[in-house]
Amino acid sequence: MARLTRSESQARTRADLVATARDLFLADGYAKTSMERVAEEAGYSKGAVYSNFRTKKELCLEVLEHIHATKFGEVAELVAADESLDDRLTRLQDWAERTLGDVGWTMLEFEFATLSRDDPELRAALVSSLDAVRGAVAAQLQTLADSLGLVLPMPAEDAAATVLSLGLGLGIQRAIDPSLSARLITDAVRLLLSVAERSTPVRAAE
Repeated sequence: MARLTRSESQARTRADLVATARDLFLADGYAKTSMERVAEEAGYSKGAVYSNFRTKKELCLEVLEHIHATKFGEVAELVAADESLDDRLTRLQDWAERTLGDVGWTMLEFEFATLSRDDPELRAALVSSLDAVRGAVAAQLQTLADSLGLVLPMPAEDAAATVLSLGLGLGIQRAIDPSLSARLITDAVRLLLSVAERSTPVRAAE
């Protein structure tokens, strides 16, 4: 097997550290996870961690970006599937039931967000991250509407903010009470599409 180049080795080290940190953050939370423990669990020196991430906050930001990319990538596949709207919404609800309210993910997001109260730099980074998430949701809603030949009743960004706000609030509630159904998300998307207009109006019979 050919030896890895320096850049390939660095990329693998970084990926290993992010994967290990993700598991630890989700299992034990942000405060209880140290950079030293991440290094130990990943099998690297503490210096290797700090050569890739200046601070634990920087590491957690990358972990959350990775989680967001994974989760919303799953939704993108559901939305883009060549299926009926009902089938896609059924699969979306299944995803929401499995995902919204995941205790590790929900609590990590909440715990990390509280740190930004007195940290303008972190707050700015979280605003940027939230913008990216909102953009991803907007793109998925637009893709879904386009596939159905519909025009959303509001700008995709506003629709995304609405659905995302509902999802975040519902996720926190489900982390406390898992018996709550995630059906509200699917119902919100269905309602949004039900008031949408056809992009190409049907011409009246002459």
